[in-house]
Amino acid sequence: MGTMALIVEIKVIPSSGRQKWQLDKNGQIKCYLKNPPEKGKANKELVSFIAESIQCAQRDIEIISGATARKKKIKIHTNNTYEMFLQKLGLETGVQSALF
Repeated sequence: MGTMALIVEIKVIPSSGRQKWQLDKNGQIKCYLKNPPEKGKANKELVSFIAESIQCAQRDIEIISGATARKKKIKIHTNNTYEMFLQKLGLETGVQSALF
């Protein structure tokens, strides 16, 4: 039995000077990164930040589209559901949406 893959769309805000997850009012996951979007630095930071946030290996995460765009599709080899993924990022839907 192999692991499932979860595909999520993440809007990246590079060069923000901080690392933070946020859900906007449309339910879009936003990721604030410290690194600028040059030489793949922001992408590397994104992958390591996801891995650290959900406790998985960086090799289980791949950027399948949007490598040079702000909106990226990320494929994560995990058994987590989308809801579990949001919880691990601290972004429960419903609970947190009232705060934005």
